[in-house]
Amino acid sequence: MTPYRIDIDSRLQRLYLWEPYPDGDMLIREYPISTAKNGLGEQCGSYCTPRGRHRIAEKIGAGQPMFAVFKARVPTGEIWSRDLAAENPDRDWILTRILWLDGDEEGRNKGSEVDTHDRYIYIHGTNEEHLIGQPVSHGCIRMKNSDVAELFDLVEEGTEVLIS
Repeated sequence: MTPYRIDIDSRLQRLYLWEPYPDGDMLIREYPISTAKNGLGEQCGSYCTPRGRHRIAEKIGAGQPMFAVFKARVPTGEIWSRDLAAENPDRDWILTRILWLDGDEEGRNKGSEVDTHDRYIYIHGTNEEHLIGQPVSHGCIRMKNSDVAELFDLVEEGTEVLIS
């Protein structure tokens, strides 16, 4: 069992990191986030953020510099900059760290056409930090780069994630 639990509140656009205790959980950190522009939903191709119980399946990017660019979960060796963004205007930037989610609820967010992991849903850094707090992603949970780096170091693979 991992020592922390993550709750993502799409209505408030906030991520909460809790430490469970027998007499009540303690809030460890709270971060602003951005969920999907298309709202909540589990269907493949919907560009929605999936609801329900998940776990962190993989942590990707340990030791990478801030604003490191990832493509297909592999660091490209690039560091995001305005010039790089101008050269690649249509790129969906995944930066700094990746926490790849896996659904825990068969038929809701696991399996078939609703599989969170197969949809490549992550918690990750973004180049659009000025939009954090608004639903603007393509389904992932976006965070400020310093926040996702901090969260990455605090959680383990297997950490529970509840998205509501």
